Order: sequence, then structure tokens, then C-alpha cells
Amino acid sequence: MTTAPTIAPPTASPLEAARAELQARLAIRAAAGGGLPAPAVSRIGDTDVLGRPPARPGPLGTAAARPDSPSVHPSTADIHLTAQAVLFGPWGGAPDAGPACGTCLAMRRQRLRTRTEREALETGTETTAAGPWPALPDHTVDAVWSLHRLIASGAARHSAEGADAALPRITELDLETLRVRTFPLVPEPMCPHCRPFTEEAARQAAAQATGAAPASRPKPRPDAYRLRRPADYPLPVKGLANPVCGVLGGGTWIDVASPTTAPVAGSVFMRGYAGLTDVTWSGQANSYASSRDLAFLEGLERYAGTHRRHRAPVVTASFEELGDRALDPRLCGLYEPRTYERDPMVQPFDPARPLPWVTGWSLRDARPVLVPARLVYYSAGTREDNFVFECSNGCATGGTWEEAVFFGLLELVERDAFLLGWYGDLALPEIDLASVHGPKVRAMVARAALQGYDVHVFDNRVDLPVPVVTGLAVRRDDGPGTLAFAAGASFDPETAVESAVSEILTYIPHLPGQVAERPDELAAMARDFDLVARLPDHAALFGLPAMRRHAANYLAPPRAASLDELFAGWEERRPRTGDLRDDLLLLRDLLAGAGCDVIAVDQTTPEQRRMGLRTVATLAPGLLPIDFGWLRQRALHLPRLRTAPHRAGLVPAPLREEDLRRVPHPFP
Repeated sequence: MTTAPTIAPPTASPLEAARAELQARLAIRAAAGGGLPAPAVSRIGDTDVLGRPPARPGPLGTAAARPDSPSVHPSTADIHLTAQAVLFGPWGGAPDAGPACGTCLAMRRQRLRTRTEREALETGTETTAAGPWPALPDHTVDAVWSLHRLIASGAARHSAEGADAALPRITELDLETLRVRTFPLVPEPMCPHCRPFTEEAARQAAAQATGAAPASRPKPRPDAYRLRRPADYPLPVKGLANPVCGVLGGGTWIDVASPTTAPVAGSVFMRGYAGLTDVTWSGQANSYASSRDLAFLEGLERYAGTHRRHRAPVVTASFEELGDRALDPRLCGLYEPRTYERDPMVQPFDPARPLPWVTGWSLRDARPVLVPARLVYYSAGTREDNFVFECSNGCATGGTWEEAVFFGLLELVERDAFLLGWYGDLALPEIDLASVHGPKVRAMVARAALQGYDVHVFDNRVDLPVPVVTGLAVRRDDGPGTLAFAAGASFDPETAVESAVSEILTYIPHLPGQVAERPDELAAMARDFDLVARLPDHAALFGLPAMRRHAANYLAPPRAASLDELFAGWEERRPRTGDLRDDLLLLRDLLAGAGCDVIAVDQTTPEQRRMGLRTVATLAPGLLPIDFGWLRQRALHLPRLRTAPHRAGLVPAPLREEDLRRVPHPFP
């Protein structure tokens, strides 16, 4: 249809005035000939579309609920005006890519804005227009009209490869330089316009998000646990990271100066209960191509785990009302009373207070179980469920539900064992690195040596037989960055060693600098552990030479033995059936034997399903959870810390208070 010229209301914002002007001037060009109707123009970037998407307005040209409301909704527009650019689309894309609209674009774009812009939009901060902007000279309007004609006629082309080729496109015309760029747009699953909430949508989401009994999953080899390589997944890499509408951020960067790995990383702001957080995702392999694939998989895992990205129903009720239908969050640990007294962001758990709950699946009991949303989506939360801060512990991604659950549980076992060893002050046997058969570990140890570090690895198993290895890099000259810890877990002992050493190599190039940047702050933490408040504080604190005394049992282990000797019993027990289900069921049974339920909550986003990925949050209530911040250590108050070493026969009796190492853990 032909769109009549519109005039902005006198109270309109500068962006709305510019939008109305562009709408009118494009209508004039359409009326002059060419056979195309005038495009509808919306504006985006000055209205919060994440917290409260704008309501659809009335007929074109009429004012909406507020004078500044857009008179053309992004979901119905062909062109979208921002303060920096004109955006065209979505256009093109394969029919099976699913619907996408201008609101999808607006939501994706808002997540890429600067911290200042997002805070202003999303917290209601009052803003003042600096003047009439953007400016739209004739040559700019001509460029907009020409691009619109090219796209509308079907003559526009965009070279894209792999999974990106099927996606709809967004074309950007930069208003300052007139540079033209085109990027794939991944449809937004929570878009209220092209994916409106319906009972049927909720039913389908609930069916997809609820687990079931593990299915048979043949493995490539009996000793392989990943069913596909990272490079085998159809990842839309340009749709995932681009500066206009990237799902995970505006792009990626590499560190060509890294002496130990070939890092690829990206970042994006995610809003949680602590405000906007800069979430970084990375891959640390031996080639940039491999690192890129790992980085995107980690980014997608965090994208799924920070907030719910699907419409499966949430139950709001108290634990007292739900009874045995729900997991008692006290089994996962709570903070000590003084934390709730001193920290205004948390309050004690109240079984009578209604909380949001999501549905998980108990592998032990083969039934659905409700889990507090706070324990699953670790950046989301409400004032009602702020009894604890959770992290990504136990979240994992795989090509199947079984694979994701298996690796999520391995991570829980790894962190539990590390904390048992640390807080329990246990004497762990050292693994002779010369007994590791493959060349990868030797190469990594040699790289660490070139950086002035000696690498040690320890058998960190306590009462569970699954291989868990703690790695420690010790700086030879006792300078800043003195100690760097990491851990790994796998059904294959050598892979567990590789994982631990690989993690160490990602930290040691940067640790000395991180310590040198804040020596006084870290020295104060060494004197008063209450000052250890954030995740980076834990690893940085042990970069101080003064912290060596707290790691004496790692620096002088009681004995050393070969990998084969230490894990001989496990090798006899380890399944080699070629079916990942058998490995998962053994892991389930080992955890159940330790007194833990085994729960998986499906976090998979619609975007991930299209890529053949599944993401889960796993919980094993009773295992020690990893926390960051000295006042937020649940592990110190759980019975398992005192009983597991005795159960394993490592100590003659349950640990007493005076037996514990009450020092912040060094897990990075």
C-alpha cells in the first residue's frame, strides 16, 4: 500500500520527528514513480523493548498511548531508524528459518547497546535530547530509497555460508559514513509479535523442557564421550556475533600474543539481579578455528543459563504448598546467618514464601520435580527467591539431552571434589606427569615452563571414584601470580589431566598482571577474607606469594604415583559398552549412592534446538556447590564436607571444625 506522509506530533522526540520526516520524504519518492509503495518506517533505540515491549499503536499516523510512542510499530515496518543508522529488514532467508520481524531486531539490538544506553532505557533514567538528530540530508534519503528498492525488488544479494545462509538479513546504512553492511538475524524466541504467547506455545515449550528416561546414545568410540566434534554443529557464526543484531555480542576477538593457547572470546551485557553484567565467553584451544567453535558453544550455554529463553510455564508457590513435588533448596546449601544479616541482596529462605519454580527431571526417581528458578537461571531472580546466588555450576551443552546431562554432572563432581580437598585440607596424591601417555599434556607443560611455571597435578577423588584431577602451576621465582589452580573431570583419567592442565594454561599468561594491578587490595584480602567478594578475587588472591602457606599440602604432597597405578580400580569399573547412556547411568548411581538426588532441568533455547544442541542445568543436592565471595560459601555448612572424607577412608573420623581449612578456595 502507499503510505501517506506523516507529521510528528509537536511533543515528539527528535528521533520520532526524524522518523516522521523520513517516512514523508520516502513517500514523496514513491509517489514520483518506480512502482513501489512507500515503505513503513519505525524508530528503534529509544524505547525499552526488553522489559516492556511497546504496544501496537492505532492507525498509521495517529498518536499511541504516549506522544513518544512509535506511530509505526517495528514489527510491521520495512525500515527502522536509529540515532546512528537506518536498518532494513528482516528480508530474505529460507522459509524454514522461522518468522522474524522488526521487534526481533529491536530486541537483539538493544542487548548490544552500551552500558549507559541500556541503563537509561531499562531503568527509566531521565534523558534530555541534545538537539534535532539524526540529520537526514537529501543524499541520505536517496541512499535509503535506493536500498529499499533494491531489497524490495528481490535484487539484493548477501553472501553467507553454512547455517547463516538460511537466516533472514538486516542491512545497515550508517548515517555518518553511508557504509552499507548486511548481517544475518537470528529470530528472537521471546518476541511478543511474531512469536506471541499462546496456550499451545506454552504446552509445546513445556513438553520440550521436561526430561525423560535417558535414551541410548551410541558413541563414536568406547572411550569417547562427546558424540560430535564442536565443528560439526551448524553454528550461524555471523548471526551469533555481529554489531547490529548478534545474539552473543558485537563480534569476537583473538589474542595473537597469547603464549599458551589460541584464545577467541566475545562478550555481551546481560541483566540480572545485580544489574548489567559483562558476560565474557571464550574458547582456549590450540588453533583459532577450534577456539572459535568452543567460544560460541560456551556463549550459547551462558545465553541459555542466565535467563529463560522459552515459554515453558513457571509455578509460583511456597515450598510448604508444593511438598514432595519440589526440591527442598536447603539441601543445596544456604549461607551462614551473618551473611543474611550483612548482605542486603539476600534474605533467608522461608518455606512459606511463594517462589518461582521450573520443572526438572529426577534421574534417580524417574519423575518430574520442581526446582527453584533461582538455582537454574543464575542471572535471573526475584526479590522473593533471593535466598542464594547461583552460578553456572552444573550447566552443560551437548548434542543430546543425555550428553548435556552427563557433562553437567561431571562438572558438579569436579567442583565438589575440589572443595572437599581444599576445605577439608586433605592430602592428595600427586600424579607423575611422566606417566601420562599422550603428547598433549607434555606440550602444555612445556609451554607453562617457558612462562616460568612448574605444573603439578593431583588425584582429587574423595568418596566418588570418577577421575577428578586438580592442577597447580607454581611460579618458580615466587613473583606475582605465584599459584594458579584448576581442575578437570572425565571418565578417562588422561582426559581429566588434560582438562586441568589446559585450564591452567588459560590463566597463567594474565595472572601476574592481574595481581600487579591491585597489590594493596589483594594484600588487604589476605588479611581479611571477608573482603573476598567476587569471582576474580579467588584466583587473584593466590597470585600473592604470601598465600603459599595456605597451600602447603599441594606444595609438598604425601606421595606421587603413576596415572595407571592411581586409577587402576576405576579402569576396571569404567563402562566400555559404546553407549553413553551406560556412562550416564553409572554416574547417576554413584551420586545416588552418595545420598544425592540427580536432577536435570532443560535450559535449551529455540535457537539451540535449530543448531542440534541441548543445554541443561544439573543438580545433585548434597554435593558441595562452588560459590564466589567469602561470605557466600555454602560448602562450609553442608554435612558432606565433614562426612565424605571419612566415608572414603581418608580420615579416621568425620572432620571437626578445627580440621577445616577456613581459607577462600582458589578455584578460578
